[in-house]
Amino acid sequence: MSQPTRIEHDLLGDRAVPADAYYGIHTLRALENFPITGTPISIYPDLVTSLACVKQAAAIANAELGLLDDARAMAIRVACEEIREGRLHQEFVVDVIQGGAGTSSNMNANEVICNRALERLGHARGDYARLHPLDHVNLSQSTNDVYPTAIKLALQLGIRKLLNEMVFLRQAFEAKAAEFADVLKVGRTQLQDAVPMTLGQEFSTYAVMLGEDESRLAEAAGLIREINLGATAIGTGINAHPDYAPLVTRRLSEVSGVEFVSSPNLIEATQDAGAFVQLSGVLKRIAVKLSKTCNDLRLLSSGPRAGLGEIALPAVQAGSSIMPGKVNPVIPEVVNQIAFEVIGNDITVTMAAEGGQLQLNAFEPIIAHSLFKSLQHLASGCRTLGERCVKGITANRERARRLLDESTALVTALTPHIGYARATEIAQEALATGARVYDLVLQKKLIGREELETLLSPEMLTQPHAVTAARKPGSD
Repeated sequence: MSQPTRIEHDLLGDRAVPADAYYGIHTLRALENFPITGTPISIYPDLVTSLACVKQAAAIANAELGLLDDARAMAIRVACEEIREGRLHQEFVVDVIQGGAGTSSNMNANEVICNRALERLGHARGDYARLHPLDHVNLSQSTNDVYPTAIKLALQLGIRKLLNEMVFLRQAFEAKAAEFADVLKVGRTQLQDAVPMTLGQEFSTYAVMLGEDESRLAEAAGLIREINLGATAIGTGINAHPDYAPLVTRRLSEVSGVEFVSSPNLIEATQDAGAFVQLSGVLKRIAVKLSKTCNDLRLLSSGPRAGLGEIALPAVQAGSSIMPGKVNPVIPEVVNQIAFEVIGNDITVTMAAEGGQLQLNAFEPIIAHSLFKSLQHLASGCRTLGERCVKGITANRERARRLLDESTALVTALTPHIGYARATEIAQEALATGARVYDLVLQKKLIGREELETLLSPEMLTQPHAVTAARKPGSD
């Protein structure tokens, strides 16, 4: 049996729309035109919620300006509230990648809200003579101000979630830094032994890097508080009341709980994607630094016997189908891959922003898709890394100390006391013979045992301290 349908009309003619669908003919055509990813915009609930917030604010502002009667305005507002509560998200079906600068997403929202509002008014879906998706739900609006505004609201929500997960991960690293504060080890530069440090100092850097990026992300969020709602098509505000732009911006701030400001130049704001580029750059920065941190965790835990093996990552799954007992650093590896994706997304955002022409950027759908993916995956990655990896890391204290004692890293700490030339000789002999720096210094009577113990104490090795002039060669 054929599915029941209703007939709707647009500029291209009549089409049969599924009778039980809340979307309409414009959405149906978008489904046919953009079978690109198979992923609907409902995969981003924050975007759907944000579209509903914008439409709700518009209905309130239009009613206050006397442009929309109270009954229609209330029906639209209630429909938007239901969507914000999570209802009807499955009706937002257009593909995340679409032509038309987001028109299909805006039309999808107009139709779903309109048909739900019609039900609230006691009418059938598709009875647009009573309430129209464009004449009423889209009143005083254009895709070109609705869609970028909804994106910015959704990004604000996504940024909040990412910030929360970054704080969680930072605190996990801070806890490990405190736990490992007394673990002496070799510091390395260019993968070669450098000078002593503590494992706590090493882990504290990961926390500091996250804290810095939290600040940069908050700054980027501030830039996307400026919106062009009320600009309509190109920023001139055509078909909108003179008081609409500032009023609808205030109402959106109230509805969403995010404090937005109206751009001082709506024409510029309608075509400029600079704030998206800035945010994408910050997300790339976060990704790059997270990936570097994960590289470190994989190196420090390598082995466990034939690598560095200074730390042990928690075992979360078997590592091989052929090598029994092998456990891999799968959590850092998945975060590395998230970072690679985010870096690629940044290139996409960059090219899409550059591709804008004249009064509009037609490529905001791919900008939004890229940014939403980056935010979601980074947030999930931070949570996973903190919960499934960092919190369970243990220090291999004895191995870390043994590697330090057997390396030439200690000789740098003695350079101010025996001179660079003698320190070089000690390092070369240690490497050639396998002897410890400590033993060679005592054998050559360069420094007494008691003084040597003091010089090689954790306090002296891992923080600044006053030094005396180096002894001259041949002195006592």
